[in-house]
Amino acid sequence: MAAAAKEGGIVKKGHEEGMKMATSLLQEFELPMGLLPLADVVEVGYVKETGYMWIVQKKKVEHEFKLISKLVSYDTEITGRIEKKRIKKLKGVKAKELMLWPPVSEITVDDPPTGKIHFKSLAGITKTFPVEAFAAGQ
Repeated sequence: MAAAAKEGGIVKKGHEEGMKMATSLLQEFELPMGLLPLADVVEVGYVKETGYMWIVQKKKVEHEFKLISKLVSYDTEITGRIEKKRIKKLKGVKAKELMLWPPVSEITVDDPPTGKIHFKSLAGITKTFPVEAFAAGQ
């Protein structure tokens, strides 16, 4: 991770403070609250000028979003650029497709809202799901 990208960033250390910050970023940018089901967060950072955000957690987390029966893997390091209803250049998140784990490169919520959220993989495949599948606690 380039130190230059983190310059001027707000950084929160520890799980509680890190989760608070991650949650407030999701709120601010109108993304579903349960999108980042993290465990043992070490650090969360955000650079307002560029939208660059990063999350470091102690271990990889696999989370099943039950409403859509999707298993998603969150690496120890997650980075991306967050903007209104979207996370671009996402790294460190994979969604299981059959036996494969293609990396997710972009997450977008429809604007105006349709109740849909789209996950785009590096391979160019886009999967669409109901936003409520990623509500907090799902």
